[in-house]
Amino acid sequence: MSSASFKYIARKAVYASGLLIKRSVGKVSKVSYKGRDNILTNVDKASERLAIGIIKKAFPRHSILSEESRPIDSTSPYKWVIDPIDGTTNFAHSFPFFCVSIALEKNGESILGIVYDPMRDETFMAEKGKGATLNGRRIHVSKVKSLRTSFLATGFSYGITRKDRNIVYFRKLLVATQAIRRAGSAALDLCYVACGRFDGFWEMNLHPWDSAAGHLIVGEAGGTVTRFDGRDYSHYDRDIIATNGYIHSDMVRVLSRRKSG
Repeated sequence: MSSASFKYIARKAVYASGLLIKRSVGKVSKVSYKGRDNILTNVDKASERLAIGIIKKAFPRHSILSEESRPIDSTSPYKWVIDPIDGTTNFAHSFPFFCVSIALEKNGESILGIVYDPMRDETFMAEKGKGATLNGRRIHVSKVKSLRTSFLATGFSYGITRKDRNIVYFRKLLVATQAIRRAGSAALDLCYVACGRFDGFWEMNLHPWDSAAGHLIVGEAGGTVTRFDGRDYSHYDRDIIATNGYIHSDMVRVLSRRKSG
């Protein structure tokens, strides 16, 4: 199996799912709830079936981990990690910030990541050790060196309460930076760090499909990705800091503190 065949199938899957999603904006026929605020639409399931079908036809022995289905496990060292719509709440409200995210693991490590934004027709892609691209052109993180002049992004967990720890972090970083955005798609936020639109991103309580592709894309674009405590990040970890590298230590200092204030 070659990297070219992996990339071809990854592209085929995200583009097929992305076209379905784009055609479905404003036409959601069914919404259900997986929690107080965590919604699921009929399009999430259709997008997932489409992506999994394409991948399984090409690589029937590979494992698959996808947000809306039970895992498909095998003895293969390869596993596809799929988010059929990252930003479902945005999609359900026709707010145009959502994407399809697909990563390929080998022995638990992402070796290929692709994130497709169907509304802007933007494809972010990275292969381990080969750099990152946006629509085929190389991308790199920003060169902003000061936290004070940085432009950050974050996200909040479903079922947020007034005691949510990220409210404290948000308040601290809001007054320490130029601005913060909360747009609602971790995968796209990570890609925006990779191409320099954001200087940094942090979030808590993520799932593997939220960051499996995006964190590889940031790393291959020259960025730094760690846990809140500064240790190496795996997309099976729940908290993430992704930055251009220059502001990383400052963000770790803020986010690794356990006392509120």
